[in-house]
Amino acid sequence: MSDLHDHGFKEVTRVAPARERLREAVTPVDRTDTVPLSAAEGRALAEPVDARHAVPDYHRAAMDGFAVRAADTFGASDRAPEVLREVGDDEGTDPEDASVGPGEATRVHTGSALPDGADAVVMVEQTDLFAGEVEVFDAVAEGENVAPPGEDVEEGQRLYDPGHQLRPSDLGLLKSCGVRRVRVHDRPMVGVIPTGEEVVERDPGPGEVVETNGLTVSRYVERWGGAATYRNTVTDDPEALRAAIERDLTKDLIVTTGGSSVGERDLIPEVVDRLGEVLVHGVALKPGHPFGFGVVRDTPVLMLPGYPVACIVNAVQFLRPAIKWAGQMPLREHPTRTATLTRKLPSEPGVKTFARVTVAESGEGEAGLEATPTRASGSGVLSSVALADGWVVVPEETEGYAEGATVPVEDWEYYA
Repeated sequence: MSDLHDHGFKEVTRVAPARERLREAVTPVDRTDTVPLSAAEGRALAEPVDARHAVPDYHRAAMDGFAVRAADTFGASDRAPEVLREVGDDEGTDPEDASVGPGEATRVHTGSALPDGADAVVMVEQTDLFAGEVEVFDAVAEGENVAPPGEDVEEGQRLYDPGHQLRPSDLGLLKSCGVRRVRVHDRPMVGVIPTGEEVVERDPGPGEVVETNGLTVSRYVERWGGAATYRNTVTDDPEALRAAIERDLTKDLIVTTGGSSVGERDLIPEVVDRLGEVLVHGVALKPGHPFGFGVVRDTPVLMLPGYPVACIVNAVQFLRPAIKWAGQMPLREHPTRTATLTRKLPSEPGVKTFARVTVAESGEGEAGLEATPTRASGSGVLSSVALADGWVVVPEETEGYAEGATVPVEDWEYYA
């Protein structure tokens, strides 16, 4: 009999259909706010953003050298240099405020505005300066070594579409284009409720455990773009659990940790079903099949298992996408790298397995990396995931991978 049935689940839902049902239950947040760029990192745009001005918005020197009129350099060579009069460098005159007339040149630096009258820049390596005169040893064409307006970004150019989640580099580009404030979707509000009569904050006695799931999940909520309210632990009492869930029905999502299985003290599914409706209870996922979710008064309630590894795996697979859908943010795939397994990795058919691995350089094989499973089981061993470098996802249709197999290792800790 499978491990799933040993725990009393008569049937379980595969990960993909479970996620689809969850997506149908999540309502995108329609609240928006206009914020300065300093407060916009990680937020999803609520409207398109266009450049307010070109970058650069002037002709600028693309090289260190001398700004000239290209026609004054025609015919210049090493043997017969053209000699121009240096201007704009006397009595502290700023070269950018100078103008260039026929037969004149003025010193410029990369990024400097091109002086009036100039239409090209001679690289400093192709010149020689002596007694106020500039010898030019190479002819330049009009526009040579000059960056025109809009070379980087054109005025009015579409920069980002709605739903784009802003990164630090995006903020720099927006500021350079004259954008100072952006309209963004509000972060989904998520109530995080750890549960369990055996859960304590510190100094556990026999049979007690320190509360870590709520802390871990609340930090992931923030990392994934939500706004977490991390509640105190609620004991295994139906009325206390009901009150805790009802208190957070003002949130966009509720997530509980612990009490999600089918034992005598696993009360969360029953409480959720009495307040609303449980849509999924039990998933074909390892570690962490005692996951479920329901809806109470239009608020999705995600019930994460109490074992720390199972809690994290299900948070990544279900809570992360729920936050992205609610916040109208893109749900990106986790980055992967290829590695060679150092030993056999078994998996139960019909169950999607997330096997934690460490990754090290091997210098052999196609990948050049080798992956070693930290544990094949043990969903309560937090160090097996906290000290891992990623996990290998074994699909439901696969009975595992043999030693020496080349497998993708998923970096599930990836920020996005």
